[in-house]
Order: sequence, then C-alpha cells, then structure tokens
Amino acid sequence: MPTDGTPHVLFVEDDEVIREVTQLTLERDGFTVTTAADGVAGLDAFRARTPDVALLDVMLPGMNGVSLCRRIRAESLIPVIMVSARDDAVDVVVGLEAGADDYVTKPFDGSVLLARIRAVLRRTGQGGARAGRLRFGDVDIDVEGVRVLRGGRPVALTPTEMRLLLRFAESPGTVLSRDVLLESVWDYAVGGDSRVADIHVQRLRNKIGADRIETVRGFGYKLLAEPG
Repeated sequence: MPTDGTPHVLFVEDDEVIREVTQLTLERDGFTVTTAADGVAGLDAFRARTPDVALLDVMLPGMNGVSLCRRIRAESLIPVIMVSARDDAVDVVVGLEAGADDYVTKPFDGSVLLARIRAVLRRTGQGGARAGRLRFGDVDIDVEGVRVLRGGRPVALTPTEMRLLLRFAESPGTVLSRDVLLESVWDYAVGGDSRVADIHVQRLRNKIGADRIETVRGFGYKLLAEPG
C-alpha cells in the first residue's frame, strides 16, 4: 500500500478507452491506480508493487484474467474482482473458482464499481464474530489473530473466505440464506448473484471439511458444531 495510505488498485484491461476512463474515475475518488493492458504486464505490475485490490478483465491477451487471478491468488490474499464483458455464467463461475472475491459486468456504472471496490476493501481482514477462539470439531478459529487451524494445521483462507467462516461462526446450527450471506459478507445492500455465495461456500468446504457446512435445500447453509 502506498505510504500515504491511499488505496492502490491494479486494473488490468485491454480496452484503452475503458482503461483510461476507469482510471480517471478511480483517481477522482482518491485511489492510486496502476494499469496494464494484458495479463503478462498485469502480473509484472502486481509483483512490482502489490496493490490493495486487483481488478481484472476476463478476456485479456497474453494471459487471460482467470489465469492471472490464479497466479495472483497463489502469491497473495489481496481481494480480486473480475470484470466480464457479459453476464456469462461460465465467465463468472470460472473466475470465482479461480479465487476471485467478486465480479462486475461491463458496461458498468462508475458508482457501482466504486461501491464494489470500497466494499471489498472494507471487509478485508475484518470479521463479525465475537473475539476469542472458537472451535467446531477439528476446526479452530482464532478470531483476533484471523487464523484458522484444521486438525492442528493452518488453513489458508482468503479474506472473503474468512469473513464467510466468521459469519457462520456467529450462528452455528442456524440456516443462513444466500441473501443474508451476500448482505453480511459481500455488503450487497440489495440481493446479488447467488453464485457468488455458492462458490465461496464450496471453496470454504474444500478447506475446512465438506461435512462441516450443510446445505439446507431451498433455504441456504448452516455451520455444524459436529459433522452430520
């Protein structure tokens, strides 16, 4: 992060007009912006100066946005927002499965993009559960230290996955709907795309145990104190 505390955004987009207009919009709102026109240059820019959030177009020359997201996620837990030219289910799902925290579709309104970026920065590293240590079966959560162990071994969670786990930990055994999760974890004031919640729940299950979070068909998900 820049020494003056200004949030730093990496925006990787091959369309010059979109890249320049979006950069101006973000800079007017107080962000520091680094841009790149292709995936390879985007990875180089990320490594040269780690941003606070990465905004990646899906369709990029050299290295597409999904591959770039995977490379970034392998090296960092910074928030990643994918940008898709269309509300295409495949683009959205693949991007989220690659480790993205959220997505927006083009053409996007500048105020919507700013809200998404602010939301993902706001929730980074934050949790809503009570302070202390929580235990669910073989999963130990150090809330203050933002650390999770499974069977005594560290579990690497992204900030969004940690927020999701902490939200479940607030209400173990209680069914949480997708809308509740989107509002409390992603800061969506109004209902968003349920795929965002579904894919993150699946990623969390893969890390803490598939039997730890139960699907309640037609209603949502709940965290089990003991596997069912």
